[in-house]
Amino acid sequence: MPKAYEVIADDIRRSIREGTREPGDRLPSETDLAKHYKRSVPTVQNALRLLNEEGLIDKQHGRGNFVRRPRTAAVRDNTRHQWEKDRAREALAERAQTGATEHDTGLEINDLVFYAKYREIKAPQDLADALAVPEGTELVERTYRTRYAAETAPFNLVTSYLVRDLVAANPDLLDDSKEPWPGGTQNQLYTVGIEIDRIEERLTARPPTPEEAEELELPPGTSVILLRKTSYDVHDRVVDISDITLPGDRTELLFTTPLERW
Repeated sequence: MPKAYEVIADDIRRSIREGTREPGDRLPSETDLAKHYKRSVPTVQNALRLLNEEGLIDKQHGRGNFVRRPRTAAVRDNTRHQWEKDRAREALAERAQTGATEHDTGLEINDLVFYAKYREIKAPQDLADALAVPEGTELVERTYRTRYAAETAPFNLVTSYLVRDLVAANPDLLDDSKEPWPGGTQNQLYTVGIEIDRIEERLTARPPTPEEAEELELPPGTSVILLRKTSYDVHDRVVDISDITLPGDRTELLFTTPLERW
């Protein structure tokens, strides 16, 4: 037999899924819900806690509980890499029309708010090993955040690493004021004569850190997907490493593998 708080949660959940309560609607106060269901306030609080953990409602301190607005979903597929390579040598006007985030979300470029920050660091041992360079090699660390203008959380958290000496021939590649860069990293590398040959992506999942949960505005219990993207050039050098943290509640990963015919 379900517990009293589960019965209350089931009823509110049903009203949300059937559309009686819509995204952004404020729920009655805990006291009013207790009167409505003829249960104690702690019982109602347990029901609301369950719905919050499921990501159906948001508790806003001092304001109450609201039906959660669904976040814009992103579908990240592996065909995007060839799409980016095909665009890398296009004219600026063509490259400026759209980017990878628009590709993944279906949004328009004017729908997005973009942030980029560069800094130069010395490679710690783990990154040096991954890039096949000596520890202490100068790197360009690039941090990216892109969000839908109507939302406050970014689609993902991205940190990318380039070997400074590989890209220094084009000073613009050391300057974050040039972002967002039409054509993305593949075009940036093309400007210094680097062609990407293949991209390796490794995926793992784990609970978020408190900082990740706050920045991505994750419902309690939501995992993050960690993606390390390693780009190799035609000389088999690692030329870019990107660490991407994806929110598990609004990211779909799609892999299409063409097979050679017999």
